Amino acid sequence: MTATSWALLAVAGVLAAADWFAVATQRRVLQYFAKPATLSVLIVVAVVLHPEHHDQRSWFVVALALSLAGDVFLMLPNDLFVPGLASFLLAHIAYTIGFVLHIRSAASIAVGCIAVVVVGAVLASRILPRVVHGDDPTLGGPVVAYMVVISAMVASAIAAGPVLATAGAVSFYASDTLIAWERFVRPRPWMPLAVIVTYHLGQAALVVSLTR
Repeated sequence: MTATSWALLAVAGVLAAADWFAVATQRRVLQYFAKPATLSVLIVVAVVLHPEHHDQRSWFVVALALSLAGDVFLMLPNDLFVPGLASFLLAHIAYTIGFVLHIRSAASIAVGCIAVVVVGAVLASRILPRVVHGDDPTLGGPVVAYMVVISAMVASAIAAGPVLATAGAVSFYASDTLIAWERFVRPRPWMPLAVIVTYHLGQAALVVSLTR
C-alpha cells in the first residue's frame, strides 16, 4: 500500500462511517451521497495501490464497479431488488474469477467448498421456503442463483488463501445473508446498520487483500 492508497482508504472509512450514521438515523439524503461515494473511493484505492497480482486487481475493480451499481439500485426508493441482485451476482462472479486465478491447490478448494456448503445449506433451509411462499415466488430462481454464486466466491477466497481476503468475503456473505433474512424471514431494527457495516468492511478487506 502506498501513502496515497492509505490516504484514500482513510477517506473511504470516513465516508463509510457517514453512511453508517445515515442508516442508523434514517437520513436518506446523506445516505444517497455517502453510500456510492464510499465504493467510488474504494475503486480508486484498488486502482492506485500496488497489487501482488495485476490480473486479480483488474477483476476486483470490475467487481467493485458492479457493486457500486448494485448499491445505487438497492438504495433508491423504487423496489429495484432484482437489478440490484443481478449487479451483485455479477460482482461476485468477477471476484470469484480474481480468486480462481491464484488458487493454491485442490485441497484448498475442497476445504473452501465444504465450509461454504455446510453454512449455505443451513441458511437456504430457512430463507428459500420464505421466498417461494412469499409475495413474489418468481424470486426463488434468482435468489438460488445468487446464493450459489456468492457461496462460490467465498469458497474461492478461502481456496486462494489470503486471510484478509477470506475475512472480506465472509463479511460480504454475512451482509447479504442479513439482507435476505430481513427481506424474506424476519426483519429486526438493527439489521440495516449491520448490513451496511459488514458490507463496507468486507469490500475494504477485499481491496486491501490485493496487496497481501
